[in-house]
Amino acid sequence: MINDQPPWSRSVYRNSHGRGIRRPTFGTRLPRYRTRCGIFDDLTAAQIRRLGAGWPQLVKPVQFAVEDVPPSDPTPWEDQSDLFSRSFPAGRGIPARIVLYRMPIQSKTRDRTELELIIRDELVLQLADLYGRDPEEIDPMWGR
Repeated sequence: MINDQPPWSRSVYRNSHGRGIRRPTFGTRLPRYRTRCGIFDDLTAAQIRRLGAGWPQLVKPVQFAVEDVPPSDPTPWEDQSDLFSRSFPAGRGIPARIVLYRMPIQSKTRDRTELELIIRDELVLQLADLYGRDPEEIDPMWGR
């Protein structure tokens, strides 16, 4: 019998040495599949959605980004020691932006709950900085 499918589209395409089928041992929705980067992105997106539900007029015009590390050349007035995030005001046709730096934040946390709290606090702090508001006005639980 001749199989019309290419080997990579068959459910079983290799059984070398009789060891069984080649397929993943765990699914893509299981926690083991998630990387630290993916978890960080998911937590950030969840906090942005939460803030967007409460303050849509503040969150909608802002672009959010996650970078691994801050740039190596900070501006003279910035303190490089604890740079977790940065906000850039809108100007010249470019919308306002908030950038979170993943590795400095993850290096300061011990567990997922602490990571969620730092992400929340950084997003609230940068939104407050962009709009000239008090962080407690945007999120009453900020800093707690």
